[in-house]
Amino acid sequence: MEKEYVIPPCSGMAIDVVAGQSITVEDIDGGQVVDFFAERKGNHGEFLSSGVTIDCNESLKLHVGDTMYSNLYNPMFSVLADDVGEHDLIHPCCRAEMYEFFYQNGEGHPNCLDNINKSLGTSHPIIHPVNLFMNTEILEDGRIKVRKPLSKAGDCIILKVLMTVRIGIAACSVRESDCNSGRCTAIRVTVKE
Repeated sequence: MEKEYVIPPCSGMAIDVVAGQSITVEDIDGGQVVDFFAERKGNHGEFLSSGVTIDCNESLKLHVGDTMYSNLYNPMFSVLADDVGEHDLIHPCCRAEMYEFFYQNGEGHPNCLDNINKSLGTSHPIIHPVNLFMNTEILEDGRIKVRKPLSKAGDCIILKVLMTVRIGIAACSVRESDCNSGRCTAIRVTVKE
């Protein structure tokens, strides 16, 4: 069985998946970041943690074969395949305050924090997702620079589901920088048995 979901630009969606399934996240047009978050089904208190994922993999990068972990150090997903090889584990979800800080346009701006919280029916004050396809360069002096994503149209990452979860996923809303190549586009998610 296979289910396909298309998430429009600047919006989010919740998708229920069970252990053993696979998830393909596709950048339909290329250059689009995907904020990928998940909670253990029925428990808002256990959720995907980019920090724990960095800790357990001992890496700021995700590679094929790596595992993505919850805040309680339980395996949630493993990376089966990856066309791009560049994802961000550092940045939190964009939110109104971020748009106000950098661009002075936060009021009413669509953002991933709101889109994921609304989709999941939660009120996390901050979410540190795995930012699929986001290209963050770490400079020698420790500073970071967000570059245009390397993903091309049709590029994807495939994840194996290791825990029954509810995914909160958003097509990132940042048009103001190189984060999404200066435009926002849709993404496709395919869940397979």
